[in-house]
Amino acid sequence: MIYLRKFSLLIALLCTFSVQAFKAKKEPTAYLQPAVFSLTMVMLHDVVNPPAASRFYSYSLLGAHEILAQHDQTIPSPSTYIKGFPKFSIQHSGEYDYHLAALYAILETGKRMLPSGFQLEEDQKKILESWKNDGYSEQVITNSINVAQEVSQKMVAWAKNDGYLKLSTLRRYKPIKGEGNWYPTPPAYMEAVEPNWRTIRPMLIDTCNQFKPIPPVAYSAEEGSEFYKLAKAVYDISKNSTLEQRTIAAFWDCNPFAINTSGHMSIGFKKMSPGGHWMNITSIASNKAKLPFGQSLMLHSLVATTLMDAFISCWDEKYRSNRIRPETVINKLIDIRWQPLLQTPPFPEYTSGHSVISTASAEVLTYFLGDSFEYIDDSEIYFDLQPRKFTSFRQAANEAAVSRFYGGIHYMDAIENGQTQGGNLGKFVVNKIKTLGIQPFVK
Repeated sequence: MIYLRKFSLLIALLCTFSVQAFKAKKEPTAYLQPAVFSLTMVMLHDVVNPPAASRFYSYSLLGAHEILAQHDQTIPSPSTYIKGFPKFSIQHSGEYDYHLAALYAILETGKRMLPSGFQLEEDQKKILESWKNDGYSEQVITNSINVAQEVSQKMVAWAKNDGYLKLSTLRRYKPIKGEGNWYPTPPAYMEAVEPNWRTIRPMLIDTCNQFKPIPPVAYSAEEGSEFYKLAKAVYDISKNSTLEQRTIAAFWDCNPFAINTSGHMSIGFKKMSPGGHWMNITSIASNKAKLPFGQSLMLHSLVATTLMDAFISCWDEKYRSNRIRPETVINKLIDIRWQPLLQTPPFPEYTSGHSVISTASAEVLTYFLGDSFEYIDDSEIYFDLQPRKFTSFRQAANEAAVSRFYGGIHYMDAIENGQTQGGNLGKFVVNKIKTLGIQPFVK
């Protein structure tokens, strides 16, 4: 396997971005996006799959959120809306800055939990140097680090009981015989990603099947059947797509690891995950809205936990319905040489993951920042994709959802029903927030 060398340059550019951001600004909020993006870059390096990425974002941000909540009465503790969240008081008598402690906790938890978390040590050194330049005393910095480590340790301990460490002991997925069932697709024929993800402890929802969607259209190879029409629609759009539709598909691809083959050579392409894209959208929107540090951090934490639950909900359905991908169907029934614009992900088709998680995230962001929040999304610029302008989060979520149709990897019912599934989950999260009396940040 040969990995593209341009990613070394990409990582170097992103590190430069982070250093400049840390050194140029002094407000705590200015450090938040670089810290979260540092997590993204390590996950990109590790090729963390989409569901697992949402889990790492969640725990890294929840510890920081709890530090904040213990000092800012306007910010509720995660324990008020996450069942089983550990209640504790920070045990530190020395003077520390809770903003610094929260920021450092993001990196510290990521360092402890991510496979290559040690890479975050460099980011920690850079942020410490920046704080020294900002005039914070050595003692305050040291005490803030101690608090961050204390809280991070508690988050990691709580995370160990969410079922993640048991996944490797559960029964591995084996393709199920019979027409209409999913099985691995070219070019790599990778095995199924996280077939037991439904067993992970959710954050906000009650159970993995709380937002179970309606069943997918039943498989049928008969020309003229409802299912055949769905597959033919995917084939037809690929043959007649516009430049804008292909651009949309590429922008929302978010495939952590795609493989191109040429003869006996395979080349791997890495990108941020769908959840990573929405975490960066949260950063972009928070910065544009000029949210104070507490609100910005809480919003990042809520979007992360919403993403985690959206993946649990979606993956529960994927391995229940276990539906075959368009690529397999079209190659068998319509055109043996056909290939989708995007590489088919290695897991069942129904429902569309991007549709579920994007719609859920958009509902949370819309509640806090409004339904007409305009922003420019430059999340994919590091992957040679031009920024796109959106007039609302729901518009962006709709585009992310339909991108899977344009890309040739989902049928339309998986997209539409996935949007319903994600929308219902997102509204559930918003209603939880409303019951705590938390008002929108932008009116």
